[in-house]
Amino acid sequence: MLVPVPLPDADLWYDPGFLDRQSADHLLEWSVTRIPWDHHVIRMFGRDVPTPRRSAWFGDPGARYTYSGLTLEPRPWPTPLAHLRDRIQTASGSRFNAVLANLYRDGADSMGWHADDEPELGRDPVIASISVGAVRRFTMRHATRPALSQLVLELEHGSLLVMSGATQHHWRHALPKTRRSIGPRVNLTFRLVRPTTVAP
Repeated sequence: MLVPVPLPDADLWYDPGFLDRQSADHLLEWSVTRIPWDHHVIRMFGRDVPTPRRSAWFGDPGARYTYSGLTLEPRPWPTPLAHLRDRIQTASGSRFNAVLANLYRDGADSMGWHADDEPELGRDPVIASISVGAVRRFTMRHATRPALSQLVLELEHGSLLVMSGATQHHWRHALPKTRRSIGPRVNLTFRLVRPTTVAP
């Protein structure tokens, strides 16, 4: 069951056991072996940088997504992810038409500080994040109030984190590297993308 996480200027909800252990194990195995993972190159500070993780983008037709100079065209929904989307929509009361999958192969893979605030996500986006595999530290820091303490969550195998409301306006989040010897982690972030058109 999703419960609120107290955080100023944010609307954050967490369920550490959204998926039971068997379902989470199956999702991890399927994701690692069946998702066609890409190694993307993004534009940062004027140069092309390979991302320290593997990614894949799935969604409804037209759910095109652009971030850091990279534009992703959606692959069709695989059945396991379509079923998972239905469950998350029911639990969160929100609608989603796309999912960004990230594979962190070990502790050297990571995600830097950012907000999910791209224009096609709308003003107050709802981001529903499923984590399976190795437990990793998820950190959040306020964008304009440095005196506020960082929030640190250990995202558990089978957990669901929902960020909504003004969260992306005020907070940045990251998944830091770790020197611990750990196995793979898969993160699935469901979003509602406003369809865009491409000029001829």
